[in-house]
Formats: sequence, C-alpha cells, structure tokens
Amino acid sequence: MTFPDASDPWSVPAPPPPADPMVPGPVVVQIGDMGVTSTVVHTPAGDIPLAGSTWTVNDYWHSEQKIPTWAIVAAIVGFCVLTVFSLLFLLVKVTIPRGTVQVTVTNATRQYVARIPVTDQSQVTYVHQQVNYVRSLASL
Repeated sequence: MTFPDASDPWSVPAPPPPADPMVPGPVVVQIGDMGVTSTVVHTPAGDIPLAGSTWTVNDYWHSEQKIPTWAIVAAIVGFCVLTVFSLLFLLVKVTIPRGTVQVTVTNATRQYVARIPVTDQSQVTYVHQQVNYVRSLASL
C-alpha cells in the first residue's frame, strides 16, 4: 500500500491489490484422496474447478463368508475328545461385508475417480452426505 505524499494534499492512497482468485481457501471436505475447497477440487492428478463440476457416487459391495478362527481352533481341540461332533464347528460361518464407494468428479474434459474402501453401511452414508454437500457447493 502506498501512502500519500505529505506535500500533495490531493493525493489519494492506492487501493490494496485484489486477492488472487487462483489461491483457494482451506479444505472444506475431504473425500478419499480429494480435498475440496470453496473453488477447487484438489486431486493427486491435478486441480479441478469446483464450479460446474458433476459428481457421481457408485456403491460396489460384496459379502464374504468365512470360518472364524475360534471355530477352527475348537474343531482341532475337540477332535481329540469328540471326533465327529467337533467337525460341526467347521459349519459356523461369519459374513463380512466389504466394498468400495466410487466417487467421480467431472468438469469439462477433466475427470478423477476416487475409490474409498468401506466396511459398514454408516461409512457409505457418510460418503453420500459429503458428496451431496459438495454438489451444493458446486451449484453456487
């Protein structure tokens, strides 16, 4: 900022320089490896403008069934005592839900896909809420 010359009574101080529009603010939302500010989406592949961006979310779930460790140990230990009945422990199955949520951001020719591993429905709901919030920011 320049100060007026004391000898010139008609001088006006120069206005401060405008803020640089390319400098984004702080990260508002973190979705996987994407950081979203008020103007830009930071991705490992480069920055994507937030204004006019399109966001899509896809859930990819699968369930695995496996024999728990305690059932295997009980079958082995019980084999010495009750041979036939201890093998029934091997029929015990535990269902483990696993999957990823795929979040895609697109703006003009730029696109980035983040895959977020999830193990619970609450994590999926949280990612959907984050993306809905970012959609509202992108529409402003």
